Amino acid sequence: MDVPAKRSVSIDGHRTSVSLENAFWRGLEAAARARGTTRAALIAQIDHARPTQVGLATACRLFVLAELGNGR
Repeated sequence: MDVPAKRSVSIDGHRTSVSLENAFWRGLEAAARARGTTRAALIAQIDHARPTQVGLATACRLFVLAELGNGR
């Protein structure tokens, strides 16, 4: 079992931290590379698209799972 790792990211000029398991950090990195962007920029996009009742870490996990479901 993977222990969550906390990392800081800047979203719209504000620093925040996100705790995710390493597999999800790797998934976000791969998705960002595939899109030609940075992991921080991708997380900002996820943040802007998520419903307010869904936390950022949950939204990131759901994004990575959706990517896997799409065969990426």
